Amino acid sequence: MNFGKILLERNAIGDWQLKENLAVSAMSMLREDVDYHDLTGTKCDFGYLYQIEGYGLEALFRVETDICTTYFAAQGDVLMQVEMPDEQFREATELFLKMHP
Repeated sequence: MNFGKILLERNAIGDWQLKENLAVSAMSMLREDVDYHDLTGTKCDFGYLYQIEGYGLEALFRVETDICTTYFAAQGDVLMQVEMPDEQFREATELFLKMHP
């Protein structure tokens, strides 16, 4: 645990390489004919993306395909698919950005 230690964090929303790596990893978790038919035109939208010293990533983003929108979260070194409505995505993004100016 890092109790009492100030962790350095960096807003990495402008880090295109990191965003691309996360998007590719997320898309590899999608299932053909369930989550997409054709990946042409697929969009990835990041709510937030931070790198935190001694912890790793903290990110929330969505991938929009021709079939659906799928939400993903990165925590530490783990990337997971999460179930949430779009309103919760927007609220979580807003809250996180308020807490990490």
